[in-house]
Amino acid sequence: MASPHREEVLQLVHKHGFLTAREAAQRGIHSQVLTRLVREGTLERIARGQYRLANQSFTEHHSLVIVARAIPSGVICLLSALTFHGIGTQLPAEVWVAIDRRARWPNLRYPPLHVVRFSGEAFTAGIETHFVEGQPVRIYGIAKTLADLFKYRNKVGLDVALEALREAWRERRFTIDELDRYARICRVQRVMTPYLEALVS
Repeated sequence: MASPHREEVLQLVHKHGFLTAREAAQRGIHSQVLTRLVREGTLERIARGQYRLANQSFTEHHSLVIVARAIPSGVICLLSALTFHGIGTQLPAEVWVAIDRRARWPNLRYPPLHVVRFSGEAFTAGIETHFVEGQPVRIYGIAKTLADLFKYRNKVGLDVALEALREAWRERRFTIDELDRYARICRVQRVMTPYLEALVS
């Protein structure tokens, strides 16, 4: 094995958390280098064409890092955003990610995805950038996520939306003005009004 390529692979994986075969090829690194590193137990193949350091401990949000790198224009949303912000009791088996309605459907085998198409301001508003494992991850803020939950209540369940709304309000994680702004953008003001009135009364 060519030592410089071996070291380059390890540096890239340390820096980014994982490496794809495509990224390696773009740097002139032959796939056999990756195969040998897997065989010797240095790298672990986590999905087709995706590798990470073997036995490395990752944060609970590692799957979000993978999705953010693979779909840089996407935004972590709905149940995955809730989990990231530590609200509610949902532990989704898939990473929920929003993409623009005109964007190409993502081709990612790992982790499993639940892709939702947003459009216009409903897609662009309320995005926060958080650094997870040193990588930037685009995630909707709490008030925007609450509005999205009510907009997609038929997908996620009204009970999930209400639980999140009550908990976030109890912990003072948003203001009424913030929520009203995103409810307007998501066109769920009328739906949310009775629940908000019950909260603040």
